[in-house]
Amino acid sequence: MSLSLPSILLRTNLPTIKSSVSVLNHQHRRNIYKYIRSIVIQKAISKLLSDRSDFDGHRTFTMAQPSKKQRTHPQYELLYHPSIPGRGEFIRLALEAAGVPYTDVANEQENGYDTVRKICMNQQEESADGNPPVFCPPCLRVPGAGQNGKGALVISQTPNILLYLGERIGMVPEGDEAAKYYVNQVALTALDLNNEVHDTHHPIAVMKYYEDQKDESLKKATDVRENRFPKYFSYFDRVLKHNQPSGKGKYLVGDRLTYADTTVWQLLDGCFFAFPKEMAARKKEFPDLLGTFYENVKTEKGVKEYLSSKRRLQYSMGVFRHYPELDRA
Repeated sequence: MSLSLPSILLRTNLPTIKSSVSVLNHQHRRNIYKYIRSIVIQKAISKLLSDRSDFDGHRTFTMAQPSKKQRTHPQYELLYHPSIPGRGEFIRLALEAAGVPYTDVANEQENGYDTVRKICMNQQEESADGNPPVFCPPCLRVPGAGQNGKGALVISQTPNILLYLGERIGMVPEGDEAAKYYVNQVALTALDLNNEVHDTHHPIAVMKYYEDQKDESLKKATDVRENRFPKYFSYFDRVLKHNQPSGKGKYLVGDRLTYADTTVWQLLDGCFFAFPKEMAARKKEFPDLLGTFYENVKTEKGVKEYLSSKRRLQYSMGVFRHYPELDRA
């Protein structure tokens, strides 16, 4: 969806275009802008791929070397929009933290986004390989894991994908059935706040531009910062304290990294980008969560390697957007 692509793609040459069509009525101008944006986006994506001198149509990023156990994993394929972290980042981060190889199809394969659209964004009665339709990306495709061991499994929804991967990639406590669901409930809660953060810049309509709903965005952002942040942060802080005997303030469930930790971390990291002043102030209120926990996750081997690599996409015009006027004064 164009609203989720980086601003450099969305804003190219639009000031000049606006002056050329200023005599048209409002609806005609909006239709022209939408048409032009679609052209600019497609050209920008094509250029992004063609400009990569190391691109050969296959995976070009260097993954951390997996352990012997991890080499037995299937080749997971992440199907998501190109160029943005977005909701796909929660899945990337879990896989990277576990050191499990995967393919980020839209970012790593020639015409990869065509594959994503074909599987995840069609209007057919199945997504691919006989799987039920999916609503939208992110999706996970697992070759050879389809029904009766045939074809590929295709599933969608970020928390559903994380739940599927958790035990398979070692991102939940091993052999602890209850802990598996503790991890999931923390991740689900973090993703709830993720949705609210998205709504700070699109509180009225997803298909309208931020500028079309700026007044409502200011109100929504104020409510999220002043009321929702402390409510959610307090919850995560209490989970950390409950797990103190095992986690030592570093982990939310158990004594090692789980996808609860990576999901909450990604949420917090995005909030630090979108609301730097607010988060700096909240750090004094929640030093364990925004200090010890947040900093520790960054030092975990797989996470540390990923964050310093080119695979880590920059925040731009996805879920987390920095509009200074929406931050604390």
